[in-house]
Amino acid sequence: MVADTSTATKPWGGKVSNDPVRILFLAGLGRSGSTIVANVLGQHSNAVSIGELVHLWARGLADNELCGCAKPLQECEFWTRVGELAFGGWSQLDLDEVMSLQGRVDRNRYIPLMVFPKLHPRRALDQQRYTDILLRIYRAIRDVSGAEVIVDSTKHVSYAYLLSQIEGIDVSVAHLVRESQGVAYSWAKTIERPEVTSGHDEMPRYSPARTSSKWLSYNLMLHGLRAVGTPRRLVRYEDAMRDPRAQIALLMEFAGLVPLELDHIGDGWVELTATHTVAGNPSRFNHGRVDLRLDRAWVDMMEERDKRIVGALTWPLSTAYGYRKQDNR
Repeated sequence: MVADTSTATKPWGGKVSNDPVRILFLAGLGRSGSTIVANVLGQHSNAVSIGELVHLWARGLADNELCGCAKPLQECEFWTRVGELAFGGWSQLDLDEVMSLQGRVDRNRYIPLMVFPKLHPRRALDQQRYTDILLRIYRAIRDVSGAEVIVDSTKHVSYAYLLSQIEGIDVSVAHLVRESQGVAYSWAKTIERPEVTSGHDEMPRYSPARTSSKWLSYNLMLHGLRAVGTPRRLVRYEDAMRDPRAQIALLMEFAGLVPLELDHIGDGWVELTATHTVAGNPSRFNHGRVDLRLDRAWVDMMEERDKRIVGALTWPLSTAYGYRKQDNR
C-alpha cells in the first residue's frame, strides 16, 4: 500500500512545513537545453536543481540509477533524507502501486480531466492520491535543501498541468524551445545513458517526422497553461546559449530569486557544483568549469531531406518563435 502521507516527520523530530512550495518547472520537448539551464539556475543559493522528478519512481528508486552526485540514488544522502522526511523512508512506499497511479493520472490525454476532475470522479480520486504523494516529496526536498525555489526539469506537458492543480504548490513554467531541426537532429543520434547501474541502455531515438509531431504538440499544449492561471515564460535555447547571463537573470527574476547571483556564469562558460538530479541528459554529471556553446551541428550534419521534412511540418510555429529560413545557414 502507499504510505499514509498525512503525518510524516523529519528524522530529527520536526514536522514537514506546510508552507506553499515554489517550483520553477522547465517545460518543452527534450534536447532543448533544459539540463544545463536547470543546473545553472540551481547554483543560486536559494534554489535547488532536482532533475526530472517524473522519473524518480522507475529510474531512481526501482532501478537505482545514478543521482547527479554520481551515487546510486538509494545511496545518496540527499534523497535518503527526502524519503525519510516525506514518508519515514522510501521503503514505506509500494513502488508498483505508485507507478500504477502515475500511469493512470499523468498522461497528455488526461490533461482535460486534470483541469476538470469532476468529469471523471474515480480518476479524480487517483489524481488526489498521487498529487498528495508529490506534494510531500516537494515539501521534503524544500526542507532538506533549505532552498526557496525547486527547479524541476521534467519538461513533460502533462506534468506541468498536474503541478498547476496541486493546492500547496506555486508553480511557474519556463517554456524552453529550440529550432525544430536541431531538436530532430539530436533525437536521431545514439546517446548512451551513463546513469544505468546494471547493463547497458541508450536514450530513445525518433525519426524526423515523429520529432516534428512531438515538437508541435508539446509546444502548442504549453500555451494552454495561461488558461489555467499558470505563469509561463518563453525561453529560446539559442538565446540562452548566446547570452546566458541575461537569460538566466530573467529566469531568476521570473522565479522570484533575488538578489540575482550570476558570478558563476562567464563568457562561454559556467561554474557548476555537483547536483542531486534524477534523470536527464548525461551532461548533468558535468561539474567544475563547463563550456557553454550553441550547438548547431545539425546545419552541416543533418540530411537535407530531413531538414526539409522538419521545416515543412513545423514552419508555422517555428516562425512564430522567431526562427527564419536564413537561420538554417
